Amino acid sequence: MELFPAIDIRGGRCVRLQRGDFAAETVYDDDPVAVARRFETAGARWLHVVDLDAARTGTAENLDTVAAVCAAVQIPVQTGGGVRDEDAARRLLDAGAARVVVGTVAVESPDLVDRLCHDHPGRIVVGLDARGRDVAVRGWTEGSGADLVDLAGRFAASGVAAMVVTEIGRDGTMTGPDVDQLGAVLRATNLPVIASGGVGSLDDLLVLRALQVGGHGLAGAIVGRAIYEGRLDLAEALQALAVSA
Repeated sequence: MELFPAIDIRGGRCVRLQRGDFAAETVYDDDPVAVARRFETAGARWLHVVDLDAARTGTAENLDTVAAVCAAVQIPVQTGGGVRDEDAARRLLDAGAARVVVGTVAVESPDLVDRLCHDHPGRIVVGLDARGRDVAVRGWTEGSGADLVDLAGRFAASGVAAMVVTEIGRDGTMTGPDVDQLGAVLRATNLPVIASGGVGSLDDLLVLRALQVGGHGLAGAIVGRAIYEGRLDLAEALQALAVSA
């Protein structure tokens, strides 16, 4: 299972929200590029970068910062936030991203995901962010009425590289991941699934590493606040996951 340290960018700074609430923001660093380099030095093999401003507005307000992060490290960067059309995806790929995460558009225009996967094979990731099974859109500010498990099964034939599943109610809380939710998604799809939301310790990561449904386990986990607040040492976690693999 791959560990994706998270860099969430708002106003050019490295921040974390709690449960997707833009009013509950903590700023951890003014320099996302420096954070990316620290994560790479610690041994991370991927970065997960989100433009929070773009996720809410649909405008790539931090594109230059995302590009600077991509240019500063040798490891691949998976990034998203506000990718509502083909041009937005192309701009992120041109900025150096290895993979682009699409969220709102995957719910509202799944045929666009099919086209993106055709045009950019292996480089499109679907992000499904939910409260329970109710998938949210537009930076988690609106409910969609779509069911998480139903959507998870929709993209199996699209050529999606992976699926990021976030439990909004646990995101930024460090109270542990929603294993039941993730198990339901694993049952619904054979796509690689990356868990996000709630990881607060190495034990949480090992629980995710051990989760298996019909021989299908998680491909990765995204961790943010636990790293920034010292609850999880990134280098130690990476080593532990490698040993337990």
